[in-house]
Amino acid sequence: MYSKIIRVLYYVLFFTAPLVMNSSTSELFEFNKMLLIYGMTIFIASLWAIEIIIYKKHFINNKWLSIGVLAFLSSQIISTIFSIDVHTSIFGYYGRFNGGLLSIISYVILLYAFINHFDRSSVIRLLKISCFASFVVILWGLPGRFGHDMSCYVFSGQFTNSCWTDQFRPAERMFSTLGQPNWLGAYLAIHFFIGLYFLLNSAYGFVNASLKQRSVALAWFIYTMFVSTGIIYTKSRSALVAVFVGITVLPIFWLILLKKESKNFVKLYIPVLLVLIIPVLYYKTGIVAIDKYLSLSTYAPQKQQTDAKPKAAPVSPNPAGDVAFNTDITDSLVIRKIVWQGATELGNRYPLFGTGVETFAYAYYFVRPQIHNLTSEWDYLYNKAHNEYLNYFATTGYVGIITYILMILTVFFLAGKLIYEDIMNKKHAEKDKEYYSNYYHLLPVFLILAYGTILLTNFLGFSITAVNLYFYLIPAMFIVLLHKPAAETVLVYRHSKQTYPQRALFVSVLLTAGYATLFVINYLYADIKYAAADRYAKSGDYQSASTLVQESLDMHYEHVYEDKLSYYLANLAYAAAYQKEKETAKKLMSLSDYYNKHSLKVSPKNMLYWKTFVKNDYLFYQITLDPKYLDIGLQGLMTVAEIAPTDSKIPYSIALFYSLMEDEAKDAAKKTELQSKSIAAIDNAIKLKPDYRDSYYLKGQLQKKYGDTKGARETFEYILKSLNAEDGEVKKELEAL
Repeated sequence: MYSKIIRVLYYVLFFTAPLVMNSSTSELFEFNKMLLIYGMTIFIASLWAIEIIIYKKHFINNKWLSIGVLAFLSSQIISTIFSIDVHTSIFGYYGRFNGGLLSIISYVILLYAFINHFDRSSVIRLLKISCFASFVVILWGLPGRFGHDMSCYVFSGQFTNSCWTDQFRPAERMFSTLGQPNWLGAYLAIHFFIGLYFLLNSAYGFVNASLKQRSVALAWFIYTMFVSTGIIYTKSRSALVAVFVGITVLPIFWLILLKKESKNFVKLYIPVLLVLIIPVLYYKTGIVAIDKYLSLSTYAPQKQQTDAKPKAAPVSPNPAGDVAFNTDITDSLVIRKIVWQGATELGNRYPLFGTGVETFAYAYYFVRPQIHNLTSEWDYLYNKAHNEYLNYFATTGYVGIITYILMILTVFFLAGKLIYEDIMNKKHAEKDKEYYSNYYHLLPVFLILAYGTILLTNFLGFSITAVNLYFYLIPAMFIVLLHKPAAETVLVYRHSKQTYPQRALFVSVLLTAGYATLFVINYLYADIKYAAADRYAKSGDYQSASTLVQESLDMHYEHVYEDKLSYYLANLAYAAAYQKEKETAKKLMSLSDYYNKHSLKVSPKNMLYWKTFVKNDYLFYQITLDPKYLDIGLQGLMTVAEIAPTDSKIPYSIALFYSLMEDEAKDAAKKTELQSKSIAAIDNAIKLKPDYRDSYYLKGQLQKKYGDTKGARETFEYILKSLNAEDGEVKKELEAL
């Protein structure tokens, strides 16, 4: 009974995980999928534990797989212990979630529970359910391709694409319920090869097959065509490359490993080529280097979308200075190479265990290459290295990346060993006729190819929840498929035979499961309140925002919540001071300072929290007009400058603070010193980012303020000559000189 329930939970998980999303949470896609995985892991682990306690079932294990998996898990635990931000390492970066220690533990539990409760027929059933889910994902995303997004209809009631910002353009690159085109591409690449297995399996004996069998084969042909079309619609280069590599490798597997089936190779490989070539010829790939050779395409809108350039609208989440006027879009691969350079340097700087699991968002600033400032995404926050391997190297060091690769190698070793024994030699052909008559021996080949797509797409990106389920469970499928488990023993529960220790353990499991479930529910509702608080804050209602984020903190601790609450309270203090409520303002300032300092205590290397520290002190200065807050804020900026030495917004803000301090200074010598420091700071900002218009504009204003009219004129003229000839603000400044 328990095994059946557990299998059903897996079926539900694989069907719902790619589809789950929620517009009420701070992140629509990955957060909700991750919580679903947490919830299912709790239920599955609890049922498995109860089964072991009551029936004393043995734990089925594979030593080769466990060597890799447990070594990797151990490295993640150690890296978390020595992390620069332990909380983030446990739960994951807030906004991505997948990849934290808690998520890795969940995947490992799901892996071993799978091995202990699945048989061959249930693996096939699970794969078919997952294929059906992927088909629903494609159907959900297709209308958005033509300007009628289903998610917009559900979230806003408008059957258009208007609910998405410029960062999300479903008419250009489909992302459906996965969240990003590359994520959808990676997910569909896995299913392309799973679909191929069912297609080729059903295509055996097609000529002499019954009408029903032919219909099944045709259905799988159509499905695989849909998947390949979906991949093309994502314009994901990594997914396309992964599929092409897999298609290239497939004949090698077939002709070398499946010698006795080689006579069927040509006629069965034709459908493989058709399901990929037809969509590519018709829709093209979105990769110019390939598409120029595909003259058979008749899909006119594709050319228009390929040639179109999206608008550059970089928006900084930390407004310490304005956004630069950058209209050139830097190729994503160019940016990735820069980020990879930083990730490599970070891993070498923290060689053993890295900076801590999932801390890349904070640690990248330590080594961020200056050349990143010259890209169109110069002020974006990179919470991943956009290369799974370098991400592990940077955040978990040599120990983490070596054990990660070891885990992957053990999967290939296990698969290769089992395929060699069970397919090439067919050692069990007589004992296990069902295995070969149902073509189970072909499935591992396609699972290896599907697993390979994950490794390739992760090279140009990073893992997500829906893909990680396959990354951790495909190895489990190998074991289940190629080692036929013994027939399930019918277990009968006899209440009278249960000992007191068993009953105590049973109650403990139930209590633990209840607590863990409550934790996940609180996590969800805390995030919903946090998201609502953010919306109130953006509209200027800091009172409602503060109340909601305080409720979030009461339900679930996140230093992200503390950081936001600190800033909201500082703004409330400013409003109270404006209304002459001095005591209220003083209390709010004290609370704001408390939450900010506590967030910095648990995450001392977090540049974002230090920026909040600076912004708060600037507000405190405006409230009290006490110059000490300028000194404190400047100290905070100096700390940020040490953490992020190539961030051009930091010296920009330092220049502003020196200018304000110059206003407060009474001594002439002190004024001269501060003027010199402010000019030096803004020159440093310009050095770090030579095309940053706002730095030049501030420099011109400072020169004008300090009486250097000639210098100000030269600076403003440089902006018109080199950066923006139509800059109205600069023209007005020149007219006033």
